[in-house]
Amino acid sequence: MRRGGLWALAAVAVLAVAGVALPRWLVFLLTLAFAKGVAVLSVVVLMRAGLVSFGQGLFFAAAAYAAGFAMRGWGLREALVLVPLAVAVAVLLGAVVGLLVARYRDIFFAMLTLAFSMVLYGVLIKAYTVTGGSDGIRIPTPSVLGISRAGDEARLLVYYLALVCTAGSAWLVTRYAQAPAGYLAWAVRDNEVRVAYLGAPVNRIVYGAFLLASGLAGLGGVLTALNVGHVDPGLSYWTTSGELVFVAVLGGSGSVPGALAGAVVYEVLRSYAFKYAPYAWQMMLGAAMLAIILFLPGGLWSPVERWWRRQQA
Repeated sequence: MRRGGLWALAAVAVLAVAGVALPRWLVFLLTLAFAKGVAVLSVVVLMRAGLVSFGQGLFFAAAAYAAGFAMRGWGLREALVLVPLAVAVAVLLGAVVGLLVARYRDIFFAMLTLAFSMVLYGVLIKAYTVTGGSDGIRIPTPSVLGISRAGDEARLLVYYLALVCTAGSAWLVTRYAQAPAGYLAWAVRDNEVRVAYLGAPVNRIVYGAFLLASGLAGLGGVLTALNVGHVDPGLSYWTTSGELVFVAVLGGSGSVPGALAGAVVYEVLRSYAFKYAPYAWQMMLGAAMLAIILFLPGGLWSPVERWWRRQQA
């Protein structure tokens, strides 16, 4: 096994032990960061093809609400059933939306994805009797492998579920980047016309990346819903999608570990900023983010990448 894989396994092992050792509030925060990190990976996949989506909140919210409706309407509580069900809903939605947006590039792609996300937001707001309107809906505590607990124990179960899903998503995106489809997506970003001249199906390449990104965003959404226990239309609002793009750039666009590290740093900074400056937390968070961007323009993970290259040389 390569050293990178060993480091990844070591990180997962440390986080697994930390779930028992850390206070429950920090476990909740890390679970939320893992969920957001998986959704940020969807942005990383699209960026590999030279695309920026401001509408990943569409799939993030669709999966979260799918899980919420399944729990409240059908009585499903098993997380191992809810997660694939919600991801399937997100992928199916992506398959339909992708038929249109995969034909567009640059600002047109970004605006179309944003438009679809805001359409869902409007539906969730207006369909009050079904979605609860702006109040959203509260969802019950899930079970994992038939194990149902309350309070802190339930939160710990969701933490380990999120950890496994995050590790699996990171492995999947890494394999995608090393596969022919990933290299073709990279080529599309650099020179789409040349790729088309070589006979590669450009729209199909973009469509495949869009489907993968839809599933990852949906997985992040359902994990967020199971952790928080509540879903609301804000999950599909443009600020949610913009936050995912921001974290992707913060961690280092194109970097799988950078996306996950950026999600953790962002959630921790936001939590402490809100705690110590509840009326100016956004300004404090913006100042911290600005400092990171100024001193680490390549993203938070860029020093680690430079060190890793020196070790490999």
